[in-house]
Amino acid sequence: MIIAQAHARSSYPDHAIKVILPYTAASPIDVSARIIAPALASRLGQPVVVENRAGGGTTIGLKAVMTAGADGYTLLYTNSPTHVIAQLLAKGFTYDPVSDFVPIVMVGSTSLVLVVAVDLPANTLKEFVAYAKANPGRLNFGFGQGTLPQLVGEAFKMATGTNIASIPYRGGAAAVTDMLGGRIHMGLSAVGTLLPLIREGKIKPLAVTSPARNGELPDIPTMIESGLPGLTSVTYYGFLGPAGTPADVVATINGEVNASLKSAGLRAALLKAGFEPVGGSPQDFAAVITDQLQHWTPIVKASGFQMD
Repeated sequence: MIIAQAHARSSYPDHAIKVILPYTAASPIDVSARIIAPALASRLGQPVVVENRAGGGTTIGLKAVMTAGADGYTLLYTNSPTHVIAQLLAKGFTYDPVSDFVPIVMVGSTSLVLVVAVDLPANTLKEFVAYAKANPGRLNFGFGQGTLPQLVGEAFKMATGTNIASIPYRGGAAAVTDMLGGRIHMGLSAVGTLLPLIREGKIKPLAVTSPARNGELPDIPTMIESGLPGLTSVTYYGFLGPAGTPADVVATINGEVNASLKSAGLRAALLKAGFEPVGGSPQDFAAVITDQLQHWTPIVKASGFQMD
């Protein structure tokens, strides 16, 4: 029996792999998943099918992975902040982001940029905070509900003592549309997502959440430079499996993703979409998850953060 099991595992994978994505189609994380999936499929010699299971503050997708067989044929593709904070807010469903899942490999990372409407009389973060304080309750902050932009935005309001109305949307794209229409005044999103609008002068960038300045926005200061170091945040995207996923399966997927990330073409595709290629070991991903759990938990509890 032991020999038969070992032989079965050594043939992994022998059929298609399903990747559950607990987010809507065309979201930034969806884009990164659909960049890496074909490359991984090519290396593994089996289809890698991305399936969107949005809703319930990501818990619908999480349940699908947790109840699947721990055999490497159903994987979770998510981002580190949402993975650790969703369990703090899930209704009627509990999970442990550390013990219920096995980190496999990080694929890419992004940081956020805080932007404001072009007609606001503020060209720096300091000027925006002053304007918001002079106009309490008159400005709107738009975001996709249950996302990192919402959490960072709420933390921004707490840190600056500003009274800015929070307007949730099903997805961040709708909030950006309303910013262009003058109904939303402040937003946060991945740099790559907003870069075209920034370059066209349709929205104004005031600060980035990365530890260092973004190469695409070299003139825009970091939150650290702006006096708000607690708002520094980087989102990591990657694969996890359900608890009990065999170590050799984890090693196989990890190795093939890392090999894929050495491809100049794949790296270029990720960078063009606004993602910095990462890679690394399962232990690296586990450390990121643990660190972000410790960082975001008190902020979630203090901010009144809610997911859809």
